[in-house]
Amino acid sequence: MGSAGLELLKTAEMYAADKAAIKSGVSGITLMENAGAAVAAAIRRRWAPCPLVVLAGPGANGGDGWVIARLLADAGWPVRIALLGDRERLKGDTAHHAALWTGDVEAASPNALNGAELIVDALFGAGLARPLEGAALALVKAMAVHLAPVIAVDLPSGVNGDTGQVLGAAAQAHLTVTFFRQKPGHLLAPGRFLCGEIITADIGVPESAASSVQTFQNTPALWPAAAHGPDPSGHKYTRGHALIAGGAETTGAARLTARAALRSGAGLATIAAPRRAWPVYAAAELAVMVRPIDDVAGYTALLEDKRFSVLTLGPGLGLDAPARGLVEAAGATGRQLVLDADALTLFADTPEVLFEMTRAAPAAVLTPHMGEFQRLFGDVAGSKLDQARAAAVLSGAVMVLKGPDTVIAAPDGRAAINAHAPPTLATAGSGDVLAGIITGLLASGASAFDAACAGVWLHGEAAYQFGPGLIASDLLDTLPVALSAAALK
Repeated sequence: MGSAGLELLKTAEMYAADKAAIKSGVSGITLMENAGAAVAAAIRRRWAPCPLVVLAGPGANGGDGWVIARLLADAGWPVRIALLGDRERLKGDTAHHAALWTGDVEAASPNALNGAELIVDALFGAGLARPLEGAALALVKAMAVHLAPVIAVDLPSGVNGDTGQVLGAAAQAHLTVTFFRQKPGHLLAPGRFLCGEIITADIGVPESAASSVQTFQNTPALWPAAAHGPDPSGHKYTRGHALIAGGAETTGAARLTARAALRSGAGLATIAAPRRAWPVYAAAELAVMVRPIDDVAGYTALLEDKRFSVLTLGPGLGLDAPARGLVEAAGATGRQLVLDADALTLFADTPEVLFEMTRAAPAAVLTPHMGEFQRLFGDVAGSKLDQARAAAVLSGAVMVLKGPDTVIAAPDGRAAINAHAPPTLATAGSGDVLAGIITGLLASGASAFDAACAGVWLHGEAAYQFGPGLIASDLLDTLPVALSAAALK
């Protein structure tokens, strides 16, 4: 797995990385100098000299601010620095860099923003753990309504680096410069939407400091095996045969899923359709095969064909007892499973029954949105990342916890956060297509985690390729372009 550079470090892991850098011979003073220099350089690349105020907090984030102010002033910029707290109480590396500033220092208050055409937010970094209050809260609120662009150091102040949650208030940044690796809070909502452009700067931390990290940003580099396309020596049966259970009423859902499975790599796809709805399915599909079934027994008989390698249930399935029987029949086969939508809600009252099936499957992927997730798992403590991880362990399945910041988590502890998804995906049938993409990748030989990660990214890329006005069926037409884009990354 090509994960180098994609690791997302929690706050504690970033502190450990800084310690590793210092142990390797890079002093804390140098790390802070390098961090401030990276921010100053990013500012100079994007803006011409103009009145700028650096808002410096009392800790290491503020220390970066002192470096930024000094370097920009040395370059001829009109810089002011406003300190939150007392200069005499600064410690360590921050005190060292503050002592190198020879200009005036004013109090960090809303008035300090007057006349500023750029604002550097160096108040608090990713390690903020409690809500802002008092002067800090007032200052961040004032920054949030000021018209000048904000450059955030590490993260916009008020955003928790581990969860992405806003603790009291946060200002929208035009640019965020972070160091060594991004944090989960850069990608988890709402933090993701407050960062603006994100730059990750090398400040001298050794690459080995991220070697044990198990959280990643979801990009094609994370799953190269799933992006390379079909085996040139293979044939349709070696690429897998997906069986999708269709419902009697919402027939479009399973059809979207089946076509997406073919587009994304499955050699064959069959819809098991209720006999009374069979004419609708059969008339609509060309590449997808349709098999009529009368009941659970008919579906079970169909499953005697061992060539069905992935069983997908949920899209348009329905919420009656026969629908639940189909899921239980699929779970008893020992095949790979992709369960979405109704297949999850059917077990809201007896989730352990579902988890017994997913734990027994050779590979299983669950794709709930937050409402479905809570019906199955209840209120799970922690961030969205924590919730997905806990659910993956409990269910023994790869969890795709959907949303604008979809989290993919495996039972072995690996997790990825996806930021590659436009808001146009919030449309009916979009999730059915996602289930189909994951199905196709799983059928063609990808691991469950890689299939889920790749499916989520490709889903977003297909939406970006189409643009405004997207409806779910459009994703099927742009998916080949998305697959090509992934192969080129």
